[in-house]
Amino acid sequence: MPLPDTLYCAQQIKIPPQLPDILKSFTKAAIRTQPNDLLQWSAAYFHALAKGECLPVKERLERNVGTGLTPGLLKILHKQMSSRPMCSREELQMKWKDLGLPMEQLKTLLSLGCFSSEFSWIEFFALGCTALGETLESSLKYACEILTNDEEGGPARIPFETFVQIYTFLARLEGDLSPQQIDNFLKSLEPQVNKQSGMIQVSNFCSNWMFEKVGEKAVED
Repeated sequence: MPLPDTLYCAQQIKIPPQLPDILKSFTKAAIRTQPNDLLQWSAAYFHALAKGECLPVKERLERNVGTGLTPGLLKILHKQMSSRPMCSREELQMKWKDLGLPMEQLKTLLSLGCFSSEFSWIEFFALGCTALGETLESSLKYACEILTNDEEGGPARIPFETFVQIYTFLARLEGDLSPQQIDNFLKSLEPQVNKQSGMIQVSNFCSNWMFEKVGEKAVED
């Protein structure tokens, strides 16, 4: 291939002063997020950067993850989608695709929740947690760990009101607990929550003994 007629020397090439910092931040974000589809994710990254929107970037590297939903990716979605109580199927599909997540997994979650074209974000978030945990208890634990403002390894506190929304939706969806059992469980947590300024933490409910006792109490009533 012949060389172009015009050759440029280093003095003729102007590098925008912001370029090094932008590329450095982008590279760190890509390494931390490990997107399944780098090109799709890169387009979403720079689009969000240009619009001043929440970047599709994980807070920390997750090791040994597959191609499906992870706590880090669900946290990104929550930051992007939780500014409004309701979200649209179309917007969620776009954000899901930007993260390189399998569309079949999204279709399964939307089907499980019987969601229409617009639905409650916190309910979809709750369903997302079931893709991470194998039991109701472990799903609730993931919800607290993703939503908390506490540092990693801390008590993972979240507002009790949010916990009630998530637990009630998932418990009703599973269908194994009666309304009375659900109500008894939430009431059993209130004394601890009141001592914690309306916040609940993982240690308050992460106990098989507590789940069993609440169930027994409901039967007795």
